Amino acid sequence: MKAAVFTGEKNLLIEEREIPTAGQDQIVVKVAACGVCHTDEGYIEGVPTFKKPPIVLGHEASGYVHEIGLGVTKFEVGDAVLIPPVLCCGLCRFCLNGQETLCIKQEMLGNHIDGAFAEYILVHAKDVVKIPKGIPIKEAAIVSDAVATPYHAVFERAKVRPGDTVVIIGCGGVGINVIQFTSMIGAKVIAIDLQQSKLELALSLGANYIINPNESDVRKEVKNIVSHVDFVFEVVGNPITQQLGFDLLSSGGTLVLVGYSPKKWDAFFSGKVMFRELNIIGSLGCSPKSFERILHLIQQGKIQLESLITHRYKLEQINEAFNQLRSGDSLRILIEIGDE
Repeated sequence: MKAAVFTGEKNLLIEEREIPTAGQDQIVVKVAACGVCHTDEGYIEGVPTFKKPPIVLGHEASGYVHEIGLGVTKFEVGDAVLIPPVLCCGLCRFCLNGQETLCIKQEMLGNHIDGAFAEYILVHAKDVVKIPKGIPIKEAAIVSDAVATPYHAVFERAKVRPGDTVVIIGCGGVGINVIQFTSMIGAKVIAIDLQQSKLELALSLGANYIINPNESDVRKEVKNIVSHVDFVFEVVGNPITQQLGFDLLSSGGTLVLVGYSPKKWDAFFSGKVMFRELNIIGSLGCSPKSFERILHLIQQGKIQLESLITHRYKLEQINEAFNQLRSGDSLRILIEIGDE
């Protein structure tokens, strides 16, 4: 099989490898597609959360069950499946408490174990989810991160309610789905981004207002639009936009940090948190148990997928895909690997 391997250099290498074999409680999935994420780019650049190369990157995958190992009963060969980006042990105190994203023994595709920029991938079967009929399998790949991560942030961490005022900073592949979910709930949504094309898409997916920092003062503009901000979702991962989100909060409000930054937020003022009873929460990934609910929402037509994918490449074009990602002119990039 072909696999795109990160060896420590900027460009991934296409290598020929043996197709993996399923062991106890494992399955081999023939990959249909895998999304290209800024997390992958972060690994290439050497962020501290990454382990060590060589490794196959890619953690946003869908495909068909190719082989079933001993002990696996919930799948048959040929089933269309979605692979969560992080596989949990199910036994540690976090997993038993319903906080699987904090699993002590978690394995992330393309970080702890080989990922899905390959024709086949070996994974534990426990957390893999069947894709319902009517959902296109290649487009479903982006659900595992770009859709599931916002779902966890909105429903399970922030717990946004109808009528809440929500500001989303960053309308990329993850932020745009924070907009879809908060709009679906019935919140008043303000979207902020530097690219007008992303803001226009945000309007089409439910944002009530858009702000381009290149054209107006964000802090003044938000105050002109609403009198109270309940939630700010920072989906960029930058101390500058984290500070902006903090500044926009009204008393009792909540800042949800979805974007990761390896840099310190030096300007943070804890006295304001105390005096105005503010909340700052982090949100990481999504619990595997939530994927069936997310897929059901997509099946009902409440969440769009295809409009989020702006670029498609073949596995052999993986480095072109990363160059496109670095340009900033994309939402979600899909590596199409297998034939449907």
